[in-house]
Amino acid sequence: MIKATVDPECTGQFSPLFLDYIRQKPQIVSFYNQYPSAVNFKKLLEGKDFDADRRNILVSELEKQYAGIETSEKTKSQIRSLAEEKTFTVTTGHQLNLFTGPLYFIYKIVSTINLANKLKESYPEYHFVPIYWMATEDHDFEEINYFKLNGKKYQWQSQQTGAVGDFKLDQSFREFFKEVSSFVPELFKEAYLGSKTLSEAGRKYVHQLFGEKGLLVVDGNSAAFKKIFIPVIKEDLLVHSPNQLAEQQTKKLEDLGYKSQIFPREINFFYMIAGVRERVEKIDSIYKVLNTDISFTESEILEELNQHPERFSPNVVLRPLYQEMILPNLAYLGGPAEVAYWFQLKTVFDHFGVQFPAVMPRNFAVVLDKLAIRKISQLELEDAALFQSVLDWKREFVDSHALMEVRLENEKAAMAGIFESTGEKASELEKSLGSAFEAAKVRSLKILDQLSKKIRKAEEKRLNVQIKRREDLQGHLFPGGIPQERVENFMRFYLENESFVSELYELFDPFDFDYMIIRPENG
Repeated sequence: MIKATVDPECTGQFSPLFLDYIRQKPQIVSFYNQYPSAVNFKKLLEGKDFDADRRNILVSELEKQYAGIETSEKTKSQIRSLAEEKTFTVTTGHQLNLFTGPLYFIYKIVSTINLANKLKESYPEYHFVPIYWMATEDHDFEEINYFKLNGKKYQWQSQQTGAVGDFKLDQSFREFFKEVSSFVPELFKEAYLGSKTLSEAGRKYVHQLFGEKGLLVVDGNSAAFKKIFIPVIKEDLLVHSPNQLAEQQTKKLEDLGYKSQIFPREINFFYMIAGVRERVEKIDSIYKVLNTDISFTESEILEELNQHPERFSPNVVLRPLYQEMILPNLAYLGGPAEVAYWFQLKTVFDHFGVQFPAVMPRNFAVVLDKLAIRKISQLELEDAALFQSVLDWKREFVDSHALMEVRLENEKAAMAGIFESTGEKASELEKSLGSAFEAAKVRSLKILDQLSKKIRKAEEKRLNVQIKRREDLQGHLFPGGIPQERVENFMRFYLENESFVSELYELFDPFDFDYMIIRPENG
């Protein structure tokens, strides 16, 4: 495959905050630590303080998490390396979507693996481990229980509740799997049919796809990890400082004209047990687990925290801090919304004395097939024009290819001139005639407007083949009006080309934030 790039702004897919960030606008410098360039990682390496105890806990937990799957010596070596003081991580995270979910899941991980390799080139005395943070604690099953392929949605219906990572791959899943078993790659069959839970299957297929590149999968749903986080959980429950700090930072962003991505709460934790993940809310002096009969006094909830820290699950406000406290992490790679919401959290990190990582945009891309390329060639479209709305393109295309001037601008000017000059003369005879001619001019121009619309429709009918081509192309680039990478599953391309993922490594550059247009080499 080969690539071309366009400025992200021309795609219309990015917020002003994101665009100002990648352009290093000075007004937002205070919202992050280091801009993600290779040279700035030296400062992050020098400033990262991660003690041996936490490294040992990390290694021990990962060895437990990988105990159930077949691992290569490389994976084992990657895990062991995390105990070394010169080993650091770079991380991406994502929901536990079925069969990887949308295409950008793959892009996130490839970007992260490439970043680890690039950093190794720049800082050979250090070791860098790419991490996929598997969001097993999320409870919004409706967001992750499907994938889309070639315009069709494949969805698993289940009555299970609670953290999705604990969902059993039961009979309802096996019935769903029958629907897709005829076309999914073998790696998914082995992962899902050989696992008991969604998190187990997710680890297996991610390991199968990326393990040989050194990627490690981290599941934050761990008592040992949560024990490290107890001081933060306690402060959030009792003092609510994360809420106050995040709100202050959010207001600063909003005062600069940027939109918030996340909304902090007084308490930023869920209570999580089998089948349940519900928000904790303090009502008077009682800590209530919403939508349940569970409640605690202050002393009871602190006792519960000390005995069972794994039952306290951070929301989006504190999940980034949690991640950075259990990983020797230097960078987080995410999409535009993720990059934006990290900027609401820097003061929270500062408060707890945790280094804020480099916040990096993942790579962005649209993949063209041969049919799309042929349509682009026939329409003589420049790369940037692929992101123009069909309506705007059609208006310009019809104007420039019409057999006659569609807008009738000359005719309107001539008509207006006739009525105006004649009206001036007529008004000398009788003043009211000037108004009559002005009214007639308005009526005549309205008639020409109506005729202009009819001419445009006739021209659109004549140019229907080209217009239909552009509409079909839009369906490829933006299925359902949404960017391809946020809809299509990677199997759309992998089933035709098993080298699809491996070829992305050559195309993606984690330090290049332009938007990629990827074409087959012989397209």
